[in-house]
Amino acid sequence: MYIYICVYLVYIFYKSRTSLYMLQQNLYNENKRYLRWCERNINRIFNSIDFLPLLLSIFLFFSKESFIQEVIYVSITIIYVIGIYDEYHKNQSNQNKIRFNITNRIKRLYLTEFIIIGLLFALLIITNFNGIILIILTLLIALLYYFIYIVNILNKPVEKLVYIYYFNKAKKKLSSMNRLKVVGITGSYGKTSSKNILSHVLGAKYIVRPTPRNLNTPYGLMITINSYLDKFDEILIAEMGAYVNGEIKEICDFVKPKYAILTVIGEAHLETFKTKDNIARTKFELIESLPSDGVCVLNRDDPYQVEYVKNSLRNKDIKIIWIGINNDDADFNAMNIKSDKNGMSFDIEYNKQTYQVETKLLGLHNVSNILASIALGVEMKVPIMDMIKKVKSLLPVEHRLEIKKINNIMMIDDAYNSNPTGARNALEVLKMMDGIKVVVTPGMVELGDSEESLNYEFGEEIAKSADYVILIGEKRCENIKRGILDNDFNENHIIVLNRVTDAFNKLEELKRINSKKEVYALFENDLPDIYSEGGSKNEN
Repeated sequence: MYIYICVYLVYIFYKSRTSLYMLQQNLYNENKRYLRWCERNINRIFNSIDFLPLLLSIFLFFSKESFIQEVIYVSITIIYVIGIYDEYHKNQSNQNKIRFNITNRIKRLYLTEFIIIGLLFALLIITNFNGIILIILTLLIALLYYFIYIVNILNKPVEKLVYIYYFNKAKKKLSSMNRLKVVGITGSYGKTSSKNILSHVLGAKYIVRPTPRNLNTPYGLMITINSYLDKFDEILIAEMGAYVNGEIKEICDFVKPKYAILTVIGEAHLETFKTKDNIARTKFELIESLPSDGVCVLNRDDPYQVEYVKNSLRNKDIKIIWIGINNDDADFNAMNIKSDKNGMSFDIEYNKQTYQVETKLLGLHNVSNILASIALGVEMKVPIMDMIKKVKSLLPVEHRLEIKKINNIMMIDDAYNSNPTGARNALEVLKMMDGIKVVVTPGMVELGDSEESLNYEFGEEIAKSADYVILIGEKRCENIKRGILDNDFNENHIIVLNRVTDAFNKLEELKRINSKKEVYALFENDLPDIYSEGGSKNEN
C-alpha cells in the first residue's frame, strides 16, 4: 500500500505539469480564461484511464475481503504506473512554443497541492486506509484540472501579499530614478516587435531597458523593474497587454509613461473584449494616461485610431505624431516599398526630406513599426541617420516572420501568434517568394463570435497565396478548409494532420516532388500540443 502512495505522488506530480502549464498560459484564470479553456477542451482534461481507479476505489469501499482490497490497490498502482509512463512520453514529445516556466508562483501552487494531498494521505494512514479517503484521492486525479483551479483560489491571499510586496518595491525603485524616461507600447498586435525595434534604434543614443520577452502585465513589469532595471538605464520601454478594459490604465498608473506608441487596433482577443470599439477604448487608455506634455505615435492607416482621436480623445494637450504608408496626411510617410526574401527597402518622407531605409525584416507591419520607432526617436533627439543605420542591423524576432532553412525547406516562421491582419501580412510575404508556397497552420483562436468567419476569410486568403496547405487539426480547421475550397483551390493540395511536428515529413515529400524548386513553408500560428486532436489523418 505504501508503494501505491509513492506511485500516486509521482503520477500527480507529472500530471499536474500540464494543468499548471495551461493555468499559467491562461494568466492564472484572470477573467476566467482558464475555466473557459477547460470548457472548450472538456474531452482533453478528462482521461478515461483516471476514472478506472475511481471506480475501483468505490468498489473497494464496499468490499470487506482483505484479498480483494489488496488486488484493488495493486491494480490502481499498476494503472498509475501506466499513467506515469504516458505522461512522461507526452512531456517528451510536446513542442510547446512557450515553455512551462517553473516560477515561484508555480512552486507555491505545487506546495499547496501537495500539502492537501499530504493531509489526505495522513488521514488515509491514520484511519487504516479508509475507503472514503481513497475515493477522494482518486477523484482528485480524475478531476485534476478543477483541483488545480481550487488550489489557485486557495493561494490567492498569498499571491495578493506577494503582489503588494513586489509592487511597492518596484514603485520605490522607479521613484528613485528621476532621470528615467518611460515609453509605453500597446496595440492588438506588433507590440513585441515594435518594442524590440524601438529599443534597438534608441540605443543609438540612450541606455535602454525594454521589458524582456512578452512580460506585458503588471506582474511582468514588476519583474522587469525589480530584477532588470539598472540605475544607469535612461529609458524603460514598457510593453502593455490587456484582455479587458482597465488593464492598461492600471499599468500606466504604475509606471507613468510620458511617451507612447500604439501599433494597430485589430481583432485580437475579441473573445474577451467582445467588440473592436472596446479594444480601441482599452488601447487608448495608454494615450489618455499620458501627462499634458506627453507624446504619442499613432498610425494614420488605422481608421480606428483616426476615428478615436477625432471623436473620443479626452487628453487633448498631448502631442500626436502620425505615421503612415503611402499616406500623405502622415508626419512620417513610408513609400517605394520593395521586398524579397532578404528583407525590405523603403523611403521615409519627413519634414520635406526623404531618407532611404534598408532592413532584414519582412512585412508591411514592420515598415509601420520601424516608422513609429524612428518618429519617436526624432522626438527624443536621436539623429535620424544614426537610427537608419541601426535599422539596417535589426534581426527578425524569433517566431515573427523569421526565415530559416530547416533541412531542405525554407521556413517562414510566424508561429508566435496569429491574428487576421498579421496573417494577411504573412501571406503577402509568402506570395513574394519564388518557389513552391505552403501554408502550415492550426488557424486562429480567441476571436470570440467572429472566430468562424475570420478563419473562413483566412482560408480565402490562403487560396490566393499558396500552392499547398497543411492544416493542423481537422475539426478546428473546418472553416479555413471551407474558405480555401470555396475559392477553387485544388483539394488534392490540402493536407490535414493532427500535430505540427508531422508537417515536416510532408514538406520533405513536397520537396522531393519539386526537387528543382525551393519550398517555402509559412508556419502561421502554433498552438501548444495540448490542442492537438489526436490520431492521424491525411488528405492528399
